[in-house]
Amino acid sequence: MTGAALAALSGCADFDYDMRDIGNGFDTSSAVNGVPNRPRPDERGIISYPNYQVVVAQRDDTIRGIAIRLGLDASELAAYNGIEPDVILRRDEIIALPGRVGDPTAVIGNSPAQPFDVTAVATTALDRADAGNAVSTTALDPVAPAANVTPTAPTGAEPIRHQVVRGETVFGISRLYNVPVRAIAEWNGLDSEFTVRAGQFLLIPQGQATPPTVQDVTPPGVGSVAPPPPSAATPLPNETPSVPLPPAATPAAPDLGTATATQSARLSPPVQGSIVRAYAPGTNEGIDIAVPAGTAVKAADAGTVAAVTTNTSGVAIVVIKHSDGLLTVYTNIDSLTVNKNDSVTRGQTIGKVRAGNPAVLHFEVRRGLQSVDPTDFLP
Repeated sequence: MTGAALAALSGCADFDYDMRDIGNGFDTSSAVNGVPNRPRPDERGIISYPNYQVVVAQRDDTIRGIAIRLGLDASELAAYNGIEPDVILRRDEIIALPGRVGDPTAVIGNSPAQPFDVTAVATTALDRADAGNAVSTTALDPVAPAANVTPTAPTGAEPIRHQVVRGETVFGISRLYNVPVRAIAEWNGLDSEFTVRAGQFLLIPQGQATPPTVQDVTPPGVGSVAPPPPSAATPLPNETPSVPLPPAATPAAPDLGTATATQSARLSPPVQGSIVRAYAPGTNEGIDIAVPAGTAVKAADAGTVAAVTTNTSGVAIVVIKHSDGLLTVYTNIDSLTVNKNDSVTRGQTIGKVRAGNPAVLHFEVRRGLQSVDPTDFLP
């Protein structure tokens, strides 16, 4: 889910919270038809493609544990994926390899693959266990046979490997490649909030994917007809001197309005200030209202807090569901005073506007997944 003066708003323009679990009827499951399943990895957890390899994380895996299994440098692997070496990974999370590794007995770089160190890999998981829980010695036995996993050979087109940049969301990436959000989440082991981090690699299945391409540009002059050159044999047309026209008046700057409160409108403004960025579907799914930093942000109407989350830049997002199914969205705020599932009244303070240059509140109104112009509901 701009001029130089509004450069600070770039993070807000990327906002795109998933509304499928809020309200009724927002089921996009039919969109995944035609997207292939992710292949099963080999016994090391690796899926190999012609141009790259990835590792599928196991339960309680870390970058360091994966590096130990494959004989790689943990710091290099962590930096390549934008994550610390000892952070617990989600099961089925995709970790990209900076280079190719061979089979378990092959030489990796200039040295053979290191043996599987069960103790090092299990350390993190053991640290998380309750002190009173017994630890199975079988699980720590280095000679215990590993589960026999039969890898699935990749079929179809090689997935696109997309590296997440700061401010991106799965929903923007979904639109970029025309691949359903759920398919991206399943291929990459994302959590229920579809959380991604800057530097993370995502596999984009190409069952329906259309990689972004530069539009074809017609070479200059192609398709145009040049006018005939002037000829001395053709007399010039008679011309009558015309009266000089007065200089055109400079058009006045457009007035985007001011958000002010009234009881007769469907919604009340969350803050009172000037609208400095208008609603533009596909570019800006809401409006941006300039106010001093620290201004109280108020609920536009009574309802229930449907979500409290943040984007990849750490900017707070609050979604409120109202009685007629309308959703209002507030971001670029901090000092939140509400939590998910809280009931709020019209005009109740839910947080404060974050400092910025300029300081603004980004405000959206949605019917289901579709954004609508907030000014249609404001006075």
